[in-house]
Amino acid sequence: MKILITGHKGFVGRNFVKALPDSEITGIDIKDGNDCRDFFKTNTEQFDLVIHLAAIVGGRAKIEGEPLSVATDLSIDAEFFNWVEKTKPINVVYFSSSAAYPIDLQNKHRLLRLAEHDLNLYEVKNPDLTYGWAKLTGEYLAQFITDSNVFVFRPFSGYGSDQDADYPFPSFIDRALAKADPFDIWGDGEQVRDFIHIRDIVQAVLWHVQTGYTGTFNLCSGFPTSFNELAEMIFKEAGYAPEINHIKTAPVGVQYRVGDPYLSHQYFIPQISLRDGIRMALQERKALSVIE
Repeated sequence: MKILITGHKGFVGRNFVKALPDSEITGIDIKDGNDCRDFFKTNTEQFDLVIHLAAIVGGRAKIEGEPLSVATDLSIDAEFFNWVEKTKPINVVYFSSSAAYPIDLQNKHRLLRLAEHDLNLYEVKNPDLTYGWAKLTGEYLAQFITDSNVFVFRPFSGYGSDQDADYPFPSFIDRALAKADPFDIWGDGEQVRDFIHIRDIVQAVLWHVQTGYTGTFNLCSGFPTSFNELAEMIFKEAGYAPEINHIKTAPVGVQYRVGDPYLSHQYFIPQISLRDGIRMALQERKALSVIE
């Protein structure tokens, strides 16, 4: 297939490239000095598949600390969907986010598993800061695309061995490998997330594209895990027991973000458990540090 991947050098993009070794891939990434918006303004090619991942995220610190920088995603997606409507790719994958869900549904008083229908594009409620607004707007724009198969995915806490260290999971892994003691955790550590391995994310998306099953889907495990629990799982696999230092002044985001997997698991069930993902990451990041 002739494939375009925007943000192909990012965490998610790298894993799609690995999963598509026999395809003709065009990659555009700001890391190469290439702004995808410039590409969208001039390109007229038709692709078999477009996977749009280009976005400014940068972890919780950036989402809360640089909201206007993150709001650039609104511009990126506006240019993207105008280009899609002009060139009419056969299949279009748009990565939204669980951050698009209303934040008032993500607290420990409700313990709600967020289902696809909990986000209503016509009765908008506050998503998670500018990143959530950008993804919510992207979903809204996606519905106006004609003549292309459009797939919208809302990933929850994707993780993997080659993830950038400004995200919690790889940061925890690296500090465990270094036997950090005390071990810092932002907030009280009781904030809950839904972790899903990047390989499962990629396989779920490709399954939908191959079968043509369009729509909007969560990408999640459905299992709640607090950051304290994640740390304890990592400590056990790493074989040490540090003192935990909770940094109460650090940004933590919403308190409870867990997906309802019912709809997505009708079509693809994640294969990698969090415990197995931790073992893989400890082994692979340790090997990488030895090579470096």
